[in-house]
Amino acid sequence: MYKKCTFIIVLSLVFISICNFVHAENDEINIYSPSAILIDQDSGRILYEKNIHEKMYPASLTKVLTAIIVLENCNLEEICTVSYDAVMKVGFGYVTANLQIGEELTVEQLLNLIMVSSSNDASHVLAEHVSGSLEDFAILMNKKAKELGCVDSNFTNPSGAHDENHYSSAYDLSLIGRYAMQNEKFRELVRKTFYQLSATNKYPKDDRIFTTTNELLVSNSNNRSDNYYYKYATGIKTGFTTPAAYCLMASSEKEGLNFISVVLGAGQTIDGLSARYIDTKNLFDYGYSSYSLKQIAKKYSVIETVTISNATKDTKKLDLIIDDDISATVKAQSLNVLIKPEIEITADLKAPIAKNSIIGTVHYTVDGITYSANLLANNEVQSSHVVIKFIIVFIVIILIIGFIKINNNFKKKKRLAKIKNI
Repeated sequence: MYKKCTFIIVLSLVFISICNFVHAENDEINIYSPSAILIDQDSGRILYEKNIHEKMYPASLTKVLTAIIVLENCNLEEICTVSYDAVMKVGFGYVTANLQIGEELTVEQLLNLIMVSSSNDASHVLAEHVSGSLEDFAILMNKKAKELGCVDSNFTNPSGAHDENHYSSAYDLSLIGRYAMQNEKFRELVRKTFYQLSATNKYPKDDRIFTTTNELLVSNSNNRSDNYYYKYATGIKTGFTTPAAYCLMASSEKEGLNFISVVLGAGQTIDGLSARYIDTKNLFDYGYSSYSLKQIAKKYSVIETVTISNATKDTKKLDLIIDDDISATVKAQSLNVLIKPEIEITADLKAPIAKNSIIGTVHYTVDGITYSANLLANNEVQSSHVVIKFIIVFIVIILIIGFIKINNNFKKKKRLAKIKNI
């Protein structure tokens, strides 16, 4: 009996080990962070997810939302004045740019401070400039988040300072990051590795120099395992508080593929490395090895040819062309799969039709995501009625000319007859 039980236990352990081994083999990527997401920046398609709706503290990733609200509500040249509250409301231990009460800076200078060095006092100044107070700015933040489709978030401040009621998720933050990266100025800000603040009315020196907190952007030639530089990285923002742990929203571009990743609650790997950077690089590498950019349709290519019944013989064949390139991020093994178009005609297909007029739309569905573009008339279509009218007019003109000639000949003969009688 003992031997039989022992055999069953051993067999069970072997079975469990095999199951675990198979599970590990099927895992496409190992992520240390408790919550993570990778999306295609262009389509928004989720390429990898791990607890993406888990409520997490975003720390300074909050400043991405702050920056985009400021960019949409201010001119870069506007002057902001540092208030007493903006400086004094920064909690102990949080990063500052050593801004002085009464100091005057432009919106652009302050945006550089929050996105390059994660300065909390700068985010307070900007929030007050836009809304008058941090509390009113938080209302704007939550309104904007809902507009972007966020479902797991509530923001109480512009800096990401810890507050139990200030939270988000990897999913929501990916939406915010994707939206922000559509802004050209934002993209410029988040890829900077260095910023020097010029002297101001309250600070006469140029010695306030700031470097990026995003080590993915910092080029380094050493081969150490803690070299986190990633040559395809294009931004975006780091974050840390003790309750939030280490957070990172990052972007990258390679061979036309643009990705955004978010990792939250990261710590260290068993080797003592920063899990937020290791996870992010693994996410990007997974994306670039597993997906490719497929050109589905080329701008101005003919999608379909239709016959216009009331058109002239020379123009009745109408080519419908697409008005833009369409590309999609697809699994590498699907690169050569033919994707058929769905055509929707919205115009009345009757002559006359002007060249380049919008005839309808074309849709391509790839992995549940639909890509669309307009269909244009590649040539002018003339109405056959115009030709008939032209022929009728031509015949009438010929008849009139003939009648005039006959009438003139008759008159001429009449005159000749009168002359003979004389």
